[in-house]
Amino acid sequence: MTIGNAALFISKELQIIYDENEAMNIAEMLLENISGIKRTDRILNKNKELSEQQSEKLNHYLSRLLNHEPIQYVLNECWFFGFNFYVDKNVLIPRPETEELVDWIIRNIKFPFKELKILDIGTGSGCIPIVLKRKLHKPEIIACDISEEALVIAKRNADNLQADINFIQLDFLNEPERNKLPLFDIIVSNPPYIPQKDKLMMRQNVLDFEPHTALFVADNNPLVFYSAIANFANTHLNKNGTIYCEIHENLGKNVSELFLQNKFNVEIKKDMQGKERMIKAMKEES
Repeated sequence: MTIGNAALFISKELQIIYDENEAMNIAEMLLENISGIKRTDRILNKNKELSEQQSEKLNHYLSRLLNHEPIQYVLNECWFFGFNFYVDKNVLIPRPETEELVDWIIRNIKFPFKELKILDIGTGSGCIPIVLKRKLHKPEIIACDISEEALVIAKRNADNLQADINFIQLDFLNEPERNKLPLFDIIVSNPPYIPQKDKLMMRQNVLDFEPHTALFVADNNPLVFYSAIANFANTHLNKNGTIYCEIHENLGKNVSELFLQNKFNVEIKKDMQGKERMIKAMKEES
């Protein structure tokens, strides 16, 4: 099978699950991994035959994709903010909205700064703290997660991308445990925020493969992590410090009210799709 024919074959097979554009994008990602040839160069090599080994790899990957497994887990890679991260079923796949959150943080930091201490809560793959460290260089960053498996991956990504991060295993909902942490200038989190009832509306490739502990919260307490963050920040956020969080598109008002009740000034930001997906909270001056 030629590279050109392989792209069409993969795309056609995947259209059972995905729309045409998404199926073609996945096919291109798969072929780049298998052939080692970038998309622009594959146009010039469309008549090149795949080797027997490459064809076997293609069929193996395709069978996993047709079982709704995300392409990022199949290839064990996800590009985020221009960096290639290792991912598997133990961590969430980094999303474009989280890139926007990180970009918002970077744009809001006042340069130059001598010292800056950052906490990332629920770090997963480590994508947020690693990018902040690579882009800002100077900050001291602590990143925590309840999952030991996730922290193994985060440390692997930090090593691969040469980012000095202090990773710690921590149940942030355990108040005595989190209160052992020091003070910070920035607290950032993409916490679990999807109510259990929303499972029925989620795609199979998310529901069947991504870690539920990083996605879902109880229907009767969907703001549990934001409440813990606000409580923690009351005693662990330095003067003029800032909180940045990703939020559920339908819960922006609720999260905003929670931070306002804790005497924070609040700004909600929409993502590129026009949905309320990020919030910034700063402590009111006393």
